[in-house]
Amino acid sequence: MKISILGAGPGGYVSAIRAAQFGAAVTVIESDEVGGTCLNWGCIPTKVFTASSELIAKTKILSDYGIEFHHDISVNLAKIIERKNRIVRTQVKGIRNLLKSWGISLIKGRGTITSPREITVLSGSGDSKKISSDNIIIATGSKPFELPGYPFNGKTILSSNDALELTEVPKQLVIIGGGIIGCEFASIYRELGAEVTIIELLPEIITTEDESISIQLQKEFKKRKITVYTSTKVETAAVTQSGLSLFLSNGKEITTEKILVAVGRSLNSTDIGLKDAGIKTGQQNEIIVDEFLETACPGIFAVGDVTGGIMLAHAASREGIIAAQNIFGADEAIDYAAVPNVIFTMPEIASVGMSEKKALESGLNVTTGFFQFRALGKAHVIGEIEGFVKIVAEKKTDRILGMHIIGAHASDLIHEGALAITNNLTIKQIAETIHAHPTLSESIREASEDIFGRAIHKPKIQ
Repeated sequence: MKISILGAGPGGYVSAIRAAQFGAAVTVIESDEVGGTCLNWGCIPTKVFTASSELIAKTKILSDYGIEFHHDISVNLAKIIERKNRIVRTQVKGIRNLLKSWGISLIKGRGTITSPREITVLSGSGDSKKISSDNIIIATGSKPFELPGYPFNGKTILSSNDALELTEVPKQLVIIGGGIIGCEFASIYRELGAEVTIIELLPEIITTEDESISIQLQKEFKKRKITVYTSTKVETAAVTQSGLSLFLSNGKEITTEKILVAVGRSLNSTDIGLKDAGIKTGQQNEIIVDEFLETACPGIFAVGDVTGGIMLAHAASREGIIAAQNIFGADEAIDYAAVPNVIFTMPEIASVGMSEKKALESGLNVTTGFFQFRALGKAHVIGEIEGFVKIVAEKKTDRILGMHIIGAHASDLIHEGALAITNNLTIKQIAETIHAHPTLSESIREASEDIFGRAIHKPKIQ
């Protein structure tokens, strides 16, 4: 069986490997570099910046750990970028070697579906090549959304891609958009030394998360001197001698050196031959797929951002695996209720399942457990006492509906919640599971006990 895959991001290259494991002859077409946005301009590069920012934050409290350091700390952005590029190159090489080891053909060029069983690839030199396949998987991803009136120029108005290639830390940075991308870059550039302002049109930042998480993050941002304006939009902008002047709907005027536009992403679904293949798209140009990730054209599947679903690399990878397996008759569907979401702000945020609000809106009778990190010995040992764990459960069945964490290592802790939701575990089962001491994971057991009013390290409510 021949399978062709458009795109070599976390959805594309993963589906290619799984298809090859089933014995298919697989061809991957990529116009840029393997790894897609996640590896080259998103997940990995931003976490390199985050790692540097976290180290800078630690140096400010070295004396609290009994470490004396009598020198000034300076930021060398060029070296951070050099490290980022080195890590990306290593990961790219690793993916290429994986594809090679499974006998997968990798073709550089822009692919267009010219029939339900054929892709035409146009190379950079103008040469074209036709590839016939029994099945096709579309995994073309997305790119930063360009806000009307604020076209990216890479100098004063930046995309998230541009923000990873600056040669100097800006004195002031205004971020339009208080979602995941905007908040992550706010944390990064504040620690690197910029004055950071977030402007968000909605009443809260990171509205994808439980309301309690949003409120806590805004408090933490205030401590770090990150200015946040919610329910606010930029009315007009003007270039002045001192930089860019922004006039806001709340009546304030802000002068900034650079603007980062982080208001979402647009899908890479145009000019790839969808109409000719009879593939249907939605209002946002998302490719419409059924529960098995198959498009309106039999034999053609789509995964990842381009379907307009959950825009997370690990979700795309899981979809890629399922699409490949469905080609071989598996008839599997992905359980989106158990997909964890992580935001690498300072402190980290992670969630899985329903927020309390969503659960109530669904008509469920819910109960919640809550436990603060500051009650954990391990949190004090590592100097990371900010944050909490909140668990949402169904009263009648005791089933875990959602887990929400803000605090150190939230990205690692959340998987206990994902496992619980995937396997329909109850609060009682989590509460009765012994958690090692001293660890941050004790907060999950304590939050579970709190649902029954039995958290050990939480004072009795008078």
